[in-house]
Amino acid sequence: MSTEALERAFAATRAVLSNVKEDQFGDATPCASWTVRNLVNHIVEGANWFALCVEAGAAPDPDPTHGVDYAAGDFLQSYDDGAAASMAAFGAPGALDRIIALPFGETPAGVFLGIATNDVVAHGWDLATATGQTIDVDPVVATDLLAHMSNFADALRGPDGQGAFGPAIDPGPDASPVDRLVAYLGRRP
Repeated sequence: MSTEALERAFAATRAVLSNVKEDQFGDATPCASWTVRNLVNHIVEGANWFALCVEAGAAPDPDPTHGVDYAAGDFLQSYDDGAAASMAAFGAPGALDRIIALPFGETPAGVFLGIATNDVVAHGWDLATATGQTIDVDPVVATDLLAHMSNFADALRGPDGQGAFGPAIDPGPDASPVDRLVAYLGRRP
């Protein structure tokens, strides 16, 4: 996974985020336990959290992003700030050679880069779906993410709200690369 892939993922999700309206905040999303507001908060929090983890070499404790209601303010600016900080953190000399202590274990920064990229793409797709939009994900990025996620996603499957991913779904033979990715992650394209 490359920082360029993360940058493309941030841009694709930003395009969706920029079209979210407050009157959509109560709407359902493909993540059954989250509303659009919850999803906006998660996406913006993630953009900021990735940078904090890479910069510190560990998930912050206490986490200054946890519990922040990003949807109550200028969530697009907060997302832009977090995306810029994450790009700078992952792109810093030697950053991808580090091991980062995350809540689920010690993780090479290069693997964490893939996890962050996947999170941005998957939840960008979720937000697009929930708000009647489409997301323009680079097909190469989606294909690379599918290969990356297939290394460990099965261990993280479970019911909504308990597992990071649901059971894989057959996307059909004509599915786009992003639809194959989200189907593998348990979403219905």
